[in-house]
Amino acid sequence: MKRRTFAGWAAAAAWLGASRSMAAGYPERAVRVVVAWPGGGLVDIPARLAAEHLQKTMGQPFVVDNKPGAGGNLGADVVAKAPADGYTLLVTTSAIAINRALGMPMPFDLFKDFEPVVSLAHAPLILVTHPGLGVDSVDALIRMARARPGQLSYASAGNGSPGHLAGEWFKSAAKIQAVHVPYKGAPPAMVDQVAGRVNYHFANAAVALPQIQAGKLRPLAVASTKRLKLLPDVPTMIESGVPDFDADQWIGMLAPRGTPRPVVDALAAEIGRGFAGAAVEANFGRSGLSVAAAQDPERFAQEMRADAQRWERIVRQAGIKAE
Repeated sequence: MKRRTFAGWAAAAAWLGASRSMAAGYPERAVRVVVAWPGGGLVDIPARLAAEHLQKTMGQPFVVDNKPGAGGNLGADVVAKAPADGYTLLVTTSAIAINRALGMPMPFDLFKDFEPVVSLAHAPLILVTHPGLGVDSVDALIRMARARPGQLSYASAGNGSPGHLAGEWFKSAAKIQAVHVPYKGAPPAMVDQVAGRVNYHFANAAVALPQIQAGKLRPLAVASTKRLKLLPDVPTMIESGVPDFDADQWIGMLAPRGTPRPVVDALAAEIGRGFAGAAVEANFGRSGLSVAAAQDPERFAQEMRADAQRWERIVRQAGIKAE
């Protein structure tokens, strides 16, 4: 018994020593950063900023490799199956948690096959309407919807998209009826919203802000816990009387399960330092993003769990199915 116990201690000590040794010399070669979304898009911005900072401070190339497809699942699967050595990382969004909530076929397990590293940014949604609808607050929209049950419509970028789930959450919380109009992506949804062919829309801030600034859309509320700096006079949904409404999307970095903890900690700490400045906040703000608060592995893991539970509840309550 003592011999087996000693062997166990010896193995644990050897593993810990190897992990520390690896972290001390990490990285010794190029690191691949798989971004599970298209180049030039919203997810790409913090991913490339993180890669540039890590390359500058850690002395090796951090090469961004865009692998879009299957709602982020394609790139995630590549990383889930990669060696757990810190040389393959994933940048993705909370869409991966939504996919899980929708019951989409996934060749990996979000909570068993990945190590949370750090949350990079948040992408808020904004509740917008066409000015011609004649409402200027969330309360006014709710009153109109109750007076015209089932007659108002709301757009989304597709069935199961964050905007769709936020729309269903709003319907349930406000006790209203409205017709969901799914589109094949955010651009066509925005085209019809600007034209007034749909009544309201939980739109991604990056897509909505130019239309708001041009006066083509009216913002009623931000679907996050804090107001946007670019829209300081626009209240949050919670301030507008919809309790606990927080539909922020996280953008974060994950590593394959089993990646040595010292490596994970080193990456998180370095990104936390790099993203702390006002320049990054200003860069993100122009893109409709906000710097994430959960810039350490434990807090990011908690955020991921809470996010997954929230979307599972919304999907279950609304009876949404993956297409």
